[in-house]
Amino acid sequence: NLNRRGGAYVNDLSSRLTVALPLVQPDFLNGGPHKKHPGVTNLKTLQLPEELQKGALMLIHAAQVNSLADRARRLSNLLWSRKRKVEDAQLRARAKTLEKSLLEAEKSLNRDEDESQLEARIRKKVFYELRRTTYHWSPLRYDEELGVVYMASRLAGGYAAVKRALYEIKKRDPAFSPHSLLDFGSGLGTAVWASHSLWPDSLKEMVCVDSSGAMNSLSDQLLRGGSEKNNPLIKEVYFRQFLPVSPKAQSDLVVAAFTLSELGSCEEREEATLTLWRKTSSYLVLVEHGTLEGYQILMEARESLLKNQDKVVVDKRKPSVFAPCPHELPCPLHQVSVPCNFIQSYCPLPLPGSPERLQEKFSYLIMARTKIVGDIGSEGLAWARLTAPVLRKPRHVHCQLCCSSGELRHVVVTARHHGRDTYRCARNSDWGDRLPVAVVETCSGNIE
Repeated sequence: NLNRRGGAYVNDLSSRLTVALPLVQPDFLNGGPHKKHPGVTNLKTLQLPEELQKGALMLIHAAQVNSLADRARRLSNLLWSRKRKVEDAQLRARAKTLEKSLLEAEKSLNRDEDESQLEARIRKKVFYELRRTTYHWSPLRYDEELGVVYMASRLAGGYAAVKRALYEIKKRDPAFSPHSLLDFGSGLGTAVWASHSLWPDSLKEMVCVDSSGAMNSLSDQLLRGGSEKNNPLIKEVYFRQFLPVSPKAQSDLVVAAFTLSELGSCEEREEATLTLWRKTSSYLVLVEHGTLEGYQILMEARESLLKNQDKVVVDKRKPSVFAPCPHELPCPLHQVSVPCNFIQSYCPLPLPGSPERLQEKFSYLIMARTKIVGDIGSEGLAWARLTAPVLRKPRHVHCQLCCSSGELRHVVVTARHHGRDTYRCARNSDWGDRLPVAVVETCSGNIE
């Protein structure tokens, strides 16, 4: 439902009309069809590379994990519902507030009780309430068996999200040919497979960093088709349990997928983000689950990088937001606590009980060392991002757009008012794609 998703941030639609200015076909489409206009970044249903799928199935069958389907489902639910660890300062503030309210309630009863006994009883109640209401975060420790469960649960979905994010770089910056990749929190190596599928000829060195030795081992076996005896299907992949020490060692492409959410504090996440940015020579790609928690973690990283307060400066080029935001202003969705997320269809591993197709909902952030020339459409119009499914009606299209002005707009596009090219491009776009529009407001009784 488009209105349900967009209603929180569309103000007074009954009194204003937001429209899109027309585009000029020769400048915008470059002779191409509307359904493949430059702003289309969505991919069709993704399948795992054949060699990766065969290797994964071989490892899963060899492991013979009991109740695999049930454990995979529970792990998926756990990861999706996972929240950040409550910061110590937040916990102390909550304890003080709770203690104050309980103390006032007890004093209002005018009980004849020793003060030390009252304080002890209040303290006990505070501890009980905190234990009952506070999210109990604990780090996940992956051994080989849990790694196999994770493979059954998340391999295909994780690959789909990472490839969709990386594809945007491939589509919008065709001249980019990365020679090196650094994957922090590499897990099963999905970033290696996704990046290799997009830049198979240019990538010469790929470093996977994961604190779990068992996950590194599984990732290496997947690269060998499920058997340690085989040669690697992708060459020049190296595994580490810690990031390279030298701050001067940079990689063209740095990826951290579903990793920042596994760090225990805001300070750790900020330090990891800044460290990864120092090691980035072109693009830093961060991917998280498409939940409010995942989105907020990415907004923390975005703010840390845009504040540009890193004391260790290796590369003086300033960061710029490449995607998904069409601006570097505060995210308008943050004010209404709505996550900025997207979906990618994929085929899961063909295990017993698995459906033929699923959708991965994810959030992502891509930071670039330099701004990309060509993000301005015809007539000098800046690109806007579709932040909800497109609602196609007879002779008009409803679009929810995050614009370069830093605002969210409900745009109603028609061929009569905005031109055939604008209308056809909008009709052939979907959630996550981009449109080059300039929005204007006029007084109107109703949205057309």
